[in-house]
This record gives sequence, C-alpha cells and structure tokens, in this order.
Amino acid sequence: MNALELLEQQHEEVKKLFAQYGKLPDHADARRSELFKKIADRLAAHTTIEELYFYPSTKSERTEDELREAVEEHLSAKRIIADLLEMEPDDEEFDAKMKVLQEQIEHHVEEEEEELFKKVRKLLSKEQLEDLGIQMEQEFETLMKGEPRRNIPAETDHAAPL
Repeated sequence: MNALELLEQQHEEVKKLFAQYGKLPDHADARRSELFKKIADRLAAHTTIEELYFYPSTKSERTEDELREAVEEHLSAKRIIADLLEMEPDDEEFDAKMKVLQEQIEHHVEEEEEELFKKVRKLLSKEQLEDLGIQMEQEFETLMKGEPRRNIPAETDHAAPL
C-alpha cells in the first residue's frame, strides 16, 4: 500500500471510531474509555509515522508551510490526548475534550488530504510512495503492539522537528 493510501485508511479508521464514540450513551463509561484508548493509540502511532517518515520524505519548498502547520496541529492534538489520559470518562470535561480533539483531527485530515497529499503526488513517484508506505505500515504495526498513547505526554513540549 502506498503511503498516501495508508494514511487515508488510518484517517478513515479514526473517523469511524470518533463516530462510534459520539453515539455512546452517557452511562457507557467503560465503552468510552475503551474507544478513547483505541483512538489515542491510533493517533499516537499515526502521528509518529508521519513525523518520522512521511513529513521528512515529503519536505520541499512546495510543502514546507503545510508540514509546519501539520506538526503544530499534531502538538495541539497530543496536548488534548495528554489531558484526557489523566481524566476518567465520567469527568464532566471528558466529552468536551473528546469533541475538540475530534474537530481538530477532522480539520487536520481535511487539510492533509486536500492540500498536502496533492502536492506529494507531484513530488514523489509511485515507487517512492510504495516504499514509504511499506516502511510506515511496518512501523505503525510495531507501535500498535504496545500502547503508543503512553508516549504522548512526553511529546507535548514542542512540535516535532521537520
């Protein structure tokens, strides 16, 4: 799978998890906690592979502004996740923070898919995208064997370098 297809697939998976979370009844705290952990793990692993592999591989004069904004958006999302990791699902602010996280992720995904990915398609060959996708998918799978959300609090001081 090429890098763009992989990222789009992961975007869709998180979107579906947020939709499931939004449909939960107020008293379903165990299910809320479970869904939050799934979302946080996927976002943690996803941002890691973007920051380690995708962004550096796609950095150019044409993409630099979008990439700088993307790592700042990652930082903002990580800070919300770090807050949520310290809360319980029955906390009265938990759902509000989850909604803000969802909105930020939706905005980030929209900009990536509509702006950055178009530029990347012109920047990298199909072969380069395939090779990058393989590398990113392997790293993602490795990260998902653990609990990548646990790494988030240590990543909230500053945006990842480009």
